[in-house]
Amino acid sequence: MAITAKMVKELREKTGAGMMDCKKALVQTDGDIEAAVDFLREKGLAAAGKKADRVAAEGTTFIAEKGNTAVLLEVNAETDFVAKNEGFQTLVKELADHLLEVQPANVEEALESTMSNGAVVSAHISSAIATIGEKLSLRRFVIQTKTDADAFGSYLHMGGRIGVLTLVEGSADATVAKDVAMHIAALNPKYISHDQISADEIEHERKVLTEQALNEGKPENIVAKMVEGRLNKYFKEICVLDQPFVKNPDQTVGAFITAAGGTLASMVRFEVGEGIEKREDNFAEEVMNQVKGN
Repeated sequence: MAITAKMVKELREKTGAGMMDCKKALVQTDGDIEAAVDFLREKGLAAAGKKADRVAAEGTTFIAEKGNTAVLLEVNAETDFVAKNEGFQTLVKELADHLLEVQPANVEEALESTMSNGAVVSAHISSAIATIGEKLSLRRFVIQTKTDADAFGSYLHMGGRIGVLTLVEGSADATVAKDVAMHIAALNPKYISHDQISADEIEHERKVLTEQALNEGKPENIVAKMVEGRLNKYFKEICVLDQPFVKNPDQTVGAFITAAGGTLASMVRFEVGEGIEKREDNFAEEVMNQVKGN
């Protein structure tokens, strides 16, 4: 398979490895990006578990609450300029209020639902597109419910660039839930606790760490014990309850929540545009190609 510059660039962004190392890894794995990530990690040339998906789309996240129901949503626009537009912000709030009221199961159902003004959501967004002049879309949302004995934690970072909604059960202290949401915004953990990690992921990580240790020249008789130690350390890094709390690094997030009498039932973190790739225009390259063509 032909290895393109774009593939090398993507692998470099995912791993932080050097350009030539990325190219060699892609050649070795016949262009398989994920296999190349593992190859680089096994060689000790990439950070463990780094998933630097390109954040490309603009827009905002937003959180609204009504009684014991809360919604976190992401609405996309083409430019950051429009994302800060008053009309766009009004649309986002209208969508949030509607989602709270109707509680659709998914985006498709949401787009087909009718708002209080009589407009279908998809048509309402189309109307905003006509007014604002950019493509806009309701990308995703999550709706959470709680009891009076529980607390939501809502936090928007950088004006909505990152949005986090947590649900702490057993404690009605919203400050505790919000502090945990702020921590999640900062450190982006993948899981609440170890029991959420699949056996397949554990085995995959064990294989990568084993190859990494062997490539470091570690004696085979101590590799297994070393790998288990590294594995436990890695999973502590990606499970929020095991992470040192950002407001008090001497205490884990789990200990902080337990001290408040609660348990973390759920966490959702949206970062605007994560996983969406935006077209990049290389103006200088475009001009040079035109010059060469003349």
